[in-house]
Amino acid sequence: MGRILVVDDEESIADSFRAVLQEEGYTVRTAGSAARAMAEVERAEWDLAFVDLVLPDMDGIELVKKLKARRPGLLAVVITAHGSGSKGFAAREAGAYAFLEKPDDMTPAKILTVVANALEHKRLVDRLAGGPGRYGPIVGRSAQMQKVFDLLDTVSSVDANVLIVGESGTGKELVANAIHYASPRADGSFIKINCAALPKDLIESELFGYAKGAFTGATADKPGLFEEAHRGSLLLDEIAEMPADLQAKLLRVLEDRKFRRLGTSRDIEVDFRLVTSTNRDPEAAVRELKLREDLYYRINTVTIRIAPLRERPEDLSLLAQHFVTRFAEKHGKPVSAIGADAYQAILGYTWPGNVRELEHALERAVLVARGSEIAVGDLPEAVTRGRPVEVSAAKPDAIPTTLNLEERERQAILQALETTNWNKQAAAALLGLHRPTLYSKMRKHGIPQKRPA
Repeated sequence: MGRILVVDDEESIADSFRAVLQEEGYTVRTAGSAARAMAEVERAEWDLAFVDLVLPDMDGIELVKKLKARRPGLLAVVITAHGSGSKGFAAREAGAYAFLEKPDDMTPAKILTVVANALEHKRLVDRLAGGPGRYGPIVGRSAQMQKVFDLLDTVSSVDANVLIVGESGTGKELVANAIHYASPRADGSFIKINCAALPKDLIESELFGYAKGAFTGATADKPGLFEEAHRGSLLLDEIAEMPADLQAKLLRVLEDRKFRRLGTSRDIEVDFRLVTSTNRDPEAAVRELKLREDLYYRINTVTIRIAPLRERPEDLSLLAQHFVTRFAEKHGKPVSAIGADAYQAILGYTWPGNVRELEHALERAVLVARGSEIAVGDLPEAVTRGRPVEVSAAKPDAIPTTLNLEERERQAILQALETTNWNKQAAAALLGLHRPTLYSKMRKHGIPQKRPA
């Protein structure tokens, strides 16, 4: 599942990390000094290293530099003392993936969330570097997708702002992943937020962070996503849904590369690559005053448009076989082909949900198939009827502004869970979070893992 090195001269902390991680199935080794850590890295490959800031023989940030120089693919998380946020910022400058503060972040939930996110990051980097296609999971042979690949070749090596435009389900996040993980910033964090999924106050506090006492419920300092994305990339999904006043603040950050946490007067300099996406026509969004014109010109240095699946039928058969192969392997099913009738039904359907809908339909078909071939009856009824099912697009209920920020976050999570019928993966996507982060927030707010009876 992952090989993790813990570098800390306090045995109790090292042992705590070992216990938490080994219980989840990770391979863990501890080192009490920088010299011992370097010896472990010489002896074996490691996926992730937790490095204490203060070690008996070397500064932790210097050790991160040495570890990264010896094993460029190794991800490092620096452990800092409470209140040493500036050191955490310096750790990112040195190439650290993230940092944790003692004692606030030393909970099992926080540790496991950081590990899950870091290993997912590494998996995507490795897959893009050595996968079957130049851009890993992005599949397509149509002229429209070849144009996308050509643009990815161009933008992956430069630091230009990129706007990704496409209908829901076309794969905008996969393209954003490709931009980051094929770029020189691949070793940095890739931070994502869905601007349509959270109330205005939550988006602002997530982006800018806040100081203790900045508002009711702010019981400790919290770094924002601008800081988390330092030396990496930031994806703002559904940018046209961001409130107008917050768009103005974002524009200032992009122009000055400085921002302030809520409740402070100190400027923090940041260096991140901005990727944005929208399922709207951006020019129409500007005309409708949904998207500021000056912000639009700032974020669309390069625009990548992803055509809907109905406009690139030559990709449909390729994607269908790709998903059948993938899900047959994932679920241990002997399915290897699509029957003629099922294939005709797939080709005759318009796929309003695009690639995401095709993916879900074929996973279902693989699961229910009784032989080595998918039959027409294994497909969802909407596909076999040849027309899409009407799906309600009702927005979640408004969250009362009288609630404090913590309560608003809890309500946003509960609404996302209800909207997705308590499917945690879908709820996390709706909120613009990684699934481990959603689990962590659910535990923080006392939200059960299953819908209450």
